[in-house]
Amino acid sequence: MYRYFENISSRIATPSEQGARHSSVWDCQCGQSIFFNNSLCLACEHALGYLPGFNVVSSLGEAEQTGTWYLDAAPEAGPVRRCANLDTPAACNWLIPVSDHNPLCAACRLNRTIPDLSIPENHEHWRKVEAAKRRLVAQLINLGLKVIPKTEDEARGLCFDFVGTAVDGTAPTTGHANGLITLDISEADDAHREQVRQQMHEPYRTLLGHFRHEVGHYYWDRLIAGTPWLEKFRAVFGDEQADYGQALSCHYEQGPPAGWEERHVSSYATMHPWEDWAETWAHYLHMMDAVDTALGFGMSARRMELTYPRFPLQTLYDPTHESGAAFLAFVNNWIELAGMLNELSRAMGQPDFYPFVLPPAVIAKLHFIHLVIQDAGGRADDVLQVEATPTA
Repeated sequence: MYRYFENISSRIATPSEQGARHSSVWDCQCGQSIFFNNSLCLACEHALGYLPGFNVVSSLGEAEQTGTWYLDAAPEAGPVRRCANLDTPAACNWLIPVSDHNPLCAACRLNRTIPDLSIPENHEHWRKVEAAKRRLVAQLINLGLKVIPKTEDEARGLCFDFVGTAVDGTAPTTGHANGLITLDISEADDAHREQVRQQMHEPYRTLLGHFRHEVGHYYWDRLIAGTPWLEKFRAVFGDEQADYGQALSCHYEQGPPAGWEERHVSSYATMHPWEDWAETWAHYLHMMDAVDTALGFGMSARRMELTYPRFPLQTLYDPTHESGAAFLAFVNNWIELAGMLNELSRAMGQPDFYPFVLPPAVIAKLHFIHLVIQDAGGRADDVLQVEATPTA
Protein backbone atom coordinates (compact mmCIF):
# COMPACT_ATOMS: atom_id res chain seq x y z
CA MET A 1 0.00 0.00 0.00
CA TYR A 2 2.91 2.35 0.72
CA ARG A 3 4.27 1.87 -2.79
CA TYR A 4 0.79 2.35 -4.22
CA PHE A 5 0.55 5.82 -2.70
CA GLU A 6 4.15 6.60 -3.58
CA ASN A 7 3.31 5.75 -7.19
CA ILE A 8 0.01 7.60 -7.36
CA SER A 9 1.41 10.72 -5.69
CA SER A 10 4.40 10.81 -8.04
CA ARG A 11 2.11 10.44 -11.04
CA ILE A 12 -0.06 13.36 -10.02
CA ALA A 13 3.04 15.46 -9.35
CA THR A 14 4.71 14.62 -12.67
CA PRO A 15 2.05 13.48 -15.16
CA SER A 16 3.04 12.02 -18.50
CA GLU A 17 2.90 14.45 -21.38
CA GLN A 18 1.32 11.65 -23.39
CA GLY A 19 -1.53 11.31 -20.89
CA ALA A 20 -1.52 8.29 -18.60
CA ARG A 21 -3.80 5.41 -19.51
CA HIS A 22 -4.65 3.26 -16.50
CA SER A 23 -7.36 2.26 -14.07
CA SER A 24 -10.28 4.26 -15.45
CA VAL A 25 -9.61 4.55 -19.18
CA TRP A 26 -8.81 1.64 -21.49
CA ASP A 27 -8.68 1.01 -25.24
CA CYS A 28 -10.90 -1.24 -27.33
CA GLN A 29 -9.22 -3.41 -29.97
CA CYS A 30 -10.31 -0.76 -32.50
CA GLY A 31 -8.52 2.02 -30.58
CA GLN A 32 -11.66 3.64 -29.16
CA SER A 33 -11.45 4.73 -25.52
CA ILE A 34 -13.65 2.57 -23.29
CA PHE A 35 -14.70 2.98 -19.68
CA PHE A 36 -15.53 1.07 -16.53
CA ASN A 37 -19.24 0.37 -17.15
CA ASN A 38 -19.06 -0.24 -20.91
CA SER A 39 -20.33 -3.59 -22.23
CA LEU A 40 -20.29 -2.69 -25.95
CA CYS A 41 -17.93 -0.55 -28.01
CA LEU A 42 -20.05 2.02 -29.83
CA ALA A 43 -17.39 2.43 -32.51
CA CYS A 44 -16.89 -1.18 -33.64
CA GLU A 45 -19.70 -2.95 -31.73
CA HIS A 46 -17.28 -5.34 -30.08
CA ALA A 47 -18.42 -6.96 -26.84
CA LEU A 48 -16.61 -5.52 -23.80
CA GLY A 49 -16.19 -6.71 -20.23
CA TYR A 50 -14.47 -5.88 -16.94
CA LEU A 51 -12.35 -8.49 -15.19
CA PRO A 52 -11.79 -7.80 -11.47
CA GLY A 53 -8.37 -8.67 -10.15
CA PHE A 54 -6.85 -7.75 -13.50
CA ASN A 55 -8.65 -4.38 -13.27
CA VAL A 56 -9.14 -4.12 -17.01
CA VAL A 57 -11.99 -3.39 -19.38
CA SER A 58 -11.28 -5.18 -22.65
CA SER A 59 -12.82 -6.06 -25.96
CA LEU A 60 -13.71 -9.75 -26.07
CA GLY A 61 -13.02 -12.46 -28.60
CA GLU A 62 -14.98 -15.69 -28.74
CA ALA A 63 -13.15 -18.64 -27.16
CA GLU A 64 -13.47 -22.27 -28.23
CA GLN A 65 -16.20 -23.22 -25.77
CA THR A 66 -19.62 -21.74 -26.52
CA GLY A 67 -20.44 -18.83 -24.27
CA THR A 68 -16.83 -18.19 -23.29
CA TRP A 69 -14.51 -15.38 -24.26
CA TYR A 70 -10.93 -14.21 -24.04
CA LEU A 71 -9.76 -10.67 -23.33
CA ASP A 72 -7.90 -8.90 -26.13
CA ALA A 73 -6.10 -6.76 -23.54
CA ALA A 74 -5.25 -9.66 -21.19
CA PRO A 75 -5.24 -13.03 -22.99
CA GLU A 76 -3.19 -14.42 -20.10
CA ALA A 77 -6.34 -14.23 -17.95
CA GLY A 78 -7.67 -17.29 -19.78
CA PRO A 79 -11.24 -17.94 -20.88
CA VAL A 80 -14.05 -16.11 -19.12
CA ARG A 81 -17.85 -15.99 -19.06
CA ARG A 82 -20.09 -12.93 -18.87
CA CYS A 83 -22.13 -12.28 -15.74
CA ALA A 84 -25.69 -13.62 -15.80
CA ASN A 85 -26.90 -10.12 -14.96
CA LEU A 86 -25.62 -8.70 -18.26
CA ASP A 87 -29.05 -8.81 -19.90
CA THR A 88 -31.04 -7.80 -16.83
CA PRO A 89 -31.76 -4.19 -15.77
CA ALA A 90 -28.53 -4.43 -13.72
CA ALA A 91 -26.62 -4.39 -17.05
CA CYS A 92 -23.54 -5.94 -15.46
CA ASN A 93 -20.45 -5.98 -17.69
CA TRP A 94 -18.25 -8.01 -15.31
CA LEU A 95 -16.53 -11.23 -16.29
CA ILE A 96 -16.04 -14.54 -14.47
CA PRO A 97 -13.19 -17.04 -14.98
CA VAL A 98 -14.58 -20.28 -16.44
CA SER A 99 -13.14 -22.13 -13.44
CA ASP A 100 -15.68 -20.28 -11.27
CA HIS A 101 -19.04 -21.99 -11.78
CA ASN A 102 -21.14 -19.27 -10.13
CA PRO A 103 -23.26 -17.61 -12.86
CA LEU A 104 -22.93 -14.26 -11.06
CA CYS A 105 -19.81 -12.11 -10.90
CA ALA A 106 -17.97 -11.07 -7.74
CA ALA A 107 -20.15 -7.97 -7.40
CA CYS A 108 -23.58 -9.42 -8.24
CA ARG A 109 -23.19 -12.41 -5.92
CA LEU A 110 -23.17 -9.96 -3.01
CA ASN A 111 -26.87 -9.20 -3.58
CA ARG A 112 -29.32 -10.75 -1.12
CA THR A 113 -32.36 -8.77 -2.21
CA ILE A 114 -32.90 -6.91 -5.48
CA PRO A 115 -35.67 -4.37 -6.14
CA ASP A 116 -39.16 -5.50 -7.05
CA LEU A 117 -38.95 -5.51 -10.85
CA SER A 118 -42.72 -5.63 -11.25
CA ILE A 119 -42.52 -1.90 -10.48
CA PRO A 120 -41.42 -0.28 -13.79
CA GLU A 121 -39.31 2.52 -12.29
CA ASN A 122 -37.27 0.00 -10.33
CA HIS A 123 -35.61 -1.20 -13.53
CA GLU A 124 -33.77 2.12 -13.88
CA HIS A 125 -33.24 2.40 -10.14
CA TRP A 126 -31.56 -1.01 -10.02
CA ARG A 127 -29.33 -0.13 -12.97
CA LYS A 128 -28.07 2.99 -11.16
CA VAL A 129 -27.60 1.15 -7.88
CA GLU A 130 -25.59 -1.64 -9.48
CA ALA A 131 -23.37 0.78 -11.40
CA ALA A 132 -22.42 2.47 -8.12
CA LYS A 133 -21.98 -0.80 -6.27
CA ARG A 134 -19.71 -2.24 -8.98
CA ARG A 135 -17.45 0.79 -8.74
CA LEU A 136 -17.26 0.34 -4.97
CA VAL A 137 -16.49 -3.38 -5.17
CA ALA A 138 -13.84 -2.90 -7.85
CA GLN A 139 -12.10 -0.29 -5.71
CA LEU A 140 -12.15 -2.53 -2.63
CA ILE A 141 -10.67 -5.42 -4.62
CA ASN A 142 -7.97 -3.20 -6.12
CA LEU A 143 -7.03 -1.98 -2.64
CA GLY A 144 -6.54 -5.58 -1.60
CA LEU A 145 -9.42 -5.61 0.86
CA LYS A 146 -11.25 -8.92 1.25
CA VAL A 147 -14.71 -8.90 -0.32
CA ILE A 148 -16.43 -12.07 0.89
CA PRO A 149 -20.11 -12.83 0.12
CA LYS A 150 -22.30 -13.89 3.03
CA THR A 151 -23.20 -16.97 1.00
CA GLU A 152 -19.60 -18.09 1.60
CA ASP A 153 -19.17 -16.82 5.17
CA GLU A 154 -22.35 -15.84 6.98
CA ALA A 155 -20.54 -14.51 10.04
CA ARG A 156 -17.93 -12.33 8.34
CA GLY A 157 -19.27 -11.87 4.83
CA LEU A 158 -20.92 -8.92 3.07
CA CYS A 159 -24.30 -8.65 1.32
CA PHE A 160 -26.78 -6.06 0.08
CA ASP A 161 -30.54 -5.58 0.31
CA PHE A 162 -32.00 -3.13 -2.23
CA VAL A 163 -35.55 -2.58 -1.08
CA GLY A 164 -38.44 -0.15 -1.43
CA THR A 165 -41.30 1.05 0.71
CA ALA A 166 -43.20 -1.76 2.43
CA VAL A 167 -46.88 -2.50 1.80
CA ASP A 168 -47.77 -0.68 5.03
CA GLY A 169 -46.00 2.45 3.80
CA THR A 170 -42.89 2.03 5.93
CA ALA A 171 -39.77 3.28 4.13
CA PRO A 172 -36.58 1.25 4.63
CA THR A 173 -33.60 2.78 6.37
CA THR A 174 -30.26 2.80 4.62
CA GLY A 175 -27.65 1.36 6.94
CA HIS A 176 -25.32 -1.46 7.94
CA ALA A 177 -25.80 -4.33 10.40
CA ASN A 178 -23.51 -7.34 10.75
CA GLY A 179 -22.32 -7.26 7.15
CA LEU A 180 -25.73 -6.50 5.63
CA ILE A 181 -25.94 -3.15 3.83
CA THR A 182 -29.52 -2.03 3.21
CA LEU A 183 -30.29 0.68 0.67
CA ASP A 184 -33.63 2.39 0.11
CA ILE A 185 -34.07 2.01 -3.65
CA SER A 186 -35.64 5.49 -3.70
CA GLU A 187 -32.10 6.84 -3.31
CA ALA A 188 -31.66 6.02 -7.00
CA ASP A 189 -34.31 8.62 -7.84
CA ASP A 190 -32.50 11.91 -8.38
CA ALA A 191 -35.40 14.10 -7.25
CA HIS A 192 -35.96 12.10 -4.05
CA ARG A 193 -32.27 12.05 -3.22
CA GLU A 194 -31.96 15.82 -3.73
CA GLN A 195 -34.97 16.45 -1.52
CA VAL A 196 -33.47 14.35 1.27
CA ARG A 197 -30.08 16.01 0.79
CA GLN A 198 -31.60 19.42 1.40
CA GLN A 199 -33.61 18.20 4.38
CA MET A 200 -30.46 16.72 5.92
CA HIS A 201 -28.36 19.82 5.11
CA GLU A 202 -25.74 17.66 3.37
CA PRO A 203 -23.15 19.12 0.94
CA TYR A 204 -23.94 16.26 -1.43
CA ARG A 205 -25.65 12.88 -1.40
CA THR A 206 -24.87 10.11 -3.90
CA LEU A 207 -25.41 6.38 -4.25
CA LEU A 208 -21.68 5.76 -4.36
CA GLY A 209 -21.21 7.92 -1.27
CA HIS A 210 -23.81 5.83 0.57
CA PHE A 211 -22.03 2.63 -0.34
CA ARG A 212 -18.62 3.92 0.64
CA HIS A 213 -19.93 5.13 4.01
CA GLU A 214 -21.82 1.94 4.86
CA VAL A 215 -19.01 -0.37 3.79
CA GLY A 216 -16.81 1.64 6.14
CA HIS A 217 -18.93 0.31 9.00
CA TYR A 218 -18.46 -3.20 7.67
CA TYR A 219 -14.67 -2.85 7.54
CA TRP A 220 -14.63 -1.32 11.03
CA ASP A 221 -16.03 -4.66 12.22
CA ARG A 222 -13.47 -6.56 10.17
CA LEU A 223 -10.32 -4.45 10.70
CA ILE A 224 -10.77 -2.63 14.03
CA ALA A 225 -13.11 -4.50 16.40
CA GLY A 226 -11.24 -7.05 18.48
CA THR A 227 -7.85 -6.16 16.97
CA PRO A 228 -4.78 -4.30 18.29
CA TRP A 229 -6.06 -1.26 16.36
CA LEU A 230 -9.04 -0.78 18.69
CA GLU A 231 -7.34 1.26 21.42
CA LYS A 232 -5.51 3.32 18.80
CA PHE A 233 -8.85 3.94 17.10
CA ARG A 234 -10.32 5.22 20.37
CA ALA A 235 -7.42 7.61 20.80
CA VAL A 236 -8.06 9.11 17.35
CA PHE A 237 -11.83 8.87 16.80
CA GLY A 238 -13.21 8.48 20.32
CA ASP A 239 -14.75 5.69 22.38
CA GLU A 240 -17.26 3.73 20.29
CA GLN A 241 -18.74 2.29 23.49
CA ALA A 242 -20.70 5.55 23.91
CA ASP A 243 -24.45 4.90 23.62
CA TYR A 244 -25.26 5.11 19.89
CA GLY A 245 -28.99 5.75 20.27
CA GLN A 246 -28.38 8.58 22.70
CA ALA A 247 -25.71 10.07 20.42
CA LEU A 248 -28.10 9.90 17.46
CA SER A 249 -30.88 11.67 19.33
CA CYS A 250 -28.50 14.32 20.61
CA HIS A 251 -27.15 14.97 17.11
CA TYR A 252 -30.57 15.51 15.54
CA GLU A 253 -31.91 17.52 18.46
CA GLN A 254 -28.89 19.76 19.08
CA GLY A 255 -26.83 19.58 15.91
CA PRO A 256 -23.04 19.33 15.74
CA PRO A 257 -20.92 20.92 18.48
CA ALA A 258 -19.35 24.33 17.93
CA GLY A 259 -16.03 24.18 16.12
CA TRP A 260 -16.68 20.74 14.68
CA GLU A 261 -15.02 21.79 11.41
CA GLU A 262 -11.61 21.67 13.12
CA ARG A 263 -11.78 17.93 13.84
CA HIS A 264 -14.29 16.27 11.52
CA VAL A 265 -14.83 15.88 7.78
CA SER A 266 -18.59 16.47 8.07
CA SER A 267 -21.15 17.46 10.66
CA TYR A 268 -22.54 13.91 10.65
CA ALA A 269 -19.11 12.60 11.60
CA THR A 270 -19.49 14.36 14.97
CA MET A 271 -22.44 12.16 15.93
CA HIS A 272 -20.51 9.08 17.14
CA PRO A 273 -17.01 7.60 16.68
CA TRP A 274 -18.46 4.92 14.37
CA GLU A 275 -19.87 7.62 12.10
CA ASP A 276 -16.65 9.60 12.22
CA TRP A 277 -14.80 6.50 11.01
CA ALA A 278 -17.36 5.75 8.27
CA GLU A 279 -17.44 9.34 7.00
CA THR A 280 -13.64 9.57 6.95
CA TRP A 281 -13.39 6.14 5.31
CA ALA A 282 -15.77 7.28 2.58
CA HIS A 283 -13.65 10.38 1.91
CA TYR A 284 -10.53 8.23 1.75
CA LEU A 285 -12.18 6.20 -1.04
CA HIS A 286 -13.52 9.36 -2.72
CA MET A 287 -10.05 10.90 -2.86
CA MET A 288 -8.38 7.73 -4.11
CA ASP A 289 -10.85 7.12 -6.93
CA ALA A 290 -11.10 10.76 -8.01
CA VAL A 291 -7.32 11.17 -8.23
CA ASP A 292 -6.90 7.88 -10.06
CA THR A 293 -9.63 8.81 -12.54
CA ALA A 294 -8.14 12.26 -13.10
CA LEU A 295 -4.78 10.68 -13.84
CA GLY A 296 -6.47 8.34 -16.31
CA PHE A 297 -7.36 11.44 -18.32
CA GLY A 298 -3.95 13.06 -17.91
CA MET A 299 -5.28 15.72 -15.51
CA SER A 300 -3.09 17.27 -12.83
CA ALA A 301 -3.36 20.40 -10.72
CA ARG A 302 0.45 20.52 -10.65
CA ARG A 303 0.32 22.10 -14.12
CA MET A 304 -1.87 24.91 -12.79
CA GLU A 305 -0.76 28.04 -10.98
CA LEU A 306 -2.38 27.12 -7.68
CA THR A 307 -0.91 28.06 -4.33
CA TYR A 308 -2.41 26.23 -1.37
CA PRO A 309 -0.70 25.83 2.01
CA ARG A 310 0.76 22.33 2.08
CA PHE A 311 0.38 20.16 5.16
CA PRO A 312 3.64 19.33 6.97
CA LEU A 313 4.69 15.78 7.84
CA GLN A 314 3.72 16.34 11.48
CA THR A 315 0.06 16.47 10.40
CA LEU A 316 -0.04 12.71 9.90
CA TYR A 317 -1.17 10.13 12.42
CA ASP A 318 2.33 8.63 12.39
CA PRO A 319 4.85 11.06 10.83
CA THR A 320 7.66 8.51 11.25
CA HIS A 321 5.96 5.77 9.23
CA GLU A 322 7.58 4.82 5.94
CA SER A 323 4.35 5.68 4.11
CA GLY A 324 4.29 9.20 5.55
CA ALA A 325 5.99 11.22 2.83
CA ALA A 326 4.17 9.48 -0.03
CA PHE A 327 0.79 9.74 1.65
CA LEU A 328 1.33 13.40 2.49
CA ALA A 329 2.28 14.15 -1.12
CA PHE A 330 -0.90 12.43 -2.23
CA VAL A 331 -3.06 14.49 0.17
CA ASN A 332 -1.41 17.80 -0.73
CA ASN A 333 -1.81 17.13 -4.43
CA TRP A 334 -5.42 16.10 -3.86
CA ILE A 335 -6.08 19.52 -2.27
CA GLU A 336 -4.75 21.22 -5.40
CA LEU A 337 -6.64 18.92 -7.76
CA ALA A 338 -9.90 19.45 -5.84
CA GLY A 339 -9.39 23.20 -6.09
CA MET A 340 -9.06 22.96 -9.86
CA LEU A 341 -12.12 20.73 -10.15
CA ASN A 342 -14.17 23.05 -7.94
CA GLU A 343 -13.41 25.91 -10.33
CA LEU A 344 -14.44 23.77 -13.30
CA SER A 345 -17.76 23.03 -11.57
CA ARG A 346 -18.32 26.73 -10.85
CA ALA A 347 -17.58 27.52 -14.48
CA MET A 348 -20.56 25.35 -15.40
CA GLY A 349 -22.79 26.90 -12.73
CA GLN A 350 -22.69 23.71 -10.69
CA PRO A 351 -22.01 23.18 -6.97
CA ASP A 352 -18.43 22.54 -5.94
CA PHE A 353 -17.03 19.18 -7.00
CA TYR A 354 -15.61 18.70 -3.47
CA PRO A 355 -17.36 21.03 -0.99
CA PHE A 356 -15.26 20.03 2.00
CA VAL A 357 -12.31 21.45 3.91
CA LEU A 358 -9.80 18.97 5.34
CA PRO A 359 -8.34 20.25 8.63
CA PRO A 360 -5.14 18.71 10.07
CA ALA A 361 -7.09 16.44 12.45
CA VAL A 362 -8.89 14.86 9.48
CA ILE A 363 -5.62 14.36 7.61
CA ALA A 364 -4.37 12.40 10.62
CA LYS A 365 -7.54 10.28 10.56
CA LEU A 366 -7.14 9.62 6.84
CA HIS A 367 -3.56 8.46 7.45
CA PHE A 368 -4.79 6.22 10.26
CA ILE A 369 -7.23 4.56 7.86
CA HIS A 370 -4.48 4.19 5.28
CA LEU A 371 -2.30 2.39 7.83
CA VAL A 372 -5.15 0.10 8.90
CA ILE A 373 -5.75 -0.93 5.28
CA GLN A 374 -2.04 -1.44 4.77
CA ASP A 375 -1.85 -3.59 7.89
CA ALA A 376 -4.70 -5.74 6.60
CA GLY A 377 -2.29 -7.12 4.07
CA GLY A 378 -3.78 -6.66 0.61
CA ARG A 379 -2.51 -6.80 -2.89
CA ALA A 380 -0.37 -3.69 -2.86
CA ASP A 381 2.22 -5.09 -5.28
CA ASP A 382 -0.48 -6.20 -7.74
CA VAL A 383 -2.21 -2.83 -7.53
CA LEU A 384 1.09 -1.07 -8.14
CA GLN A 385 1.83 -3.22 -11.19
CA VAL A 386 -1.57 -2.46 -12.75
CA GLU A 387 -1.35 1.22 -11.85
CA ALA A 388 2.14 1.67 -13.20
CA THR A 389 1.60 -0.07 -16.52
CA PRO A 390 -0.45 1.80 -19.16
CA THR A 391 -2.77 -0.42 -21.17
CA ALA A 392 -2.06 -0.76 -24.85
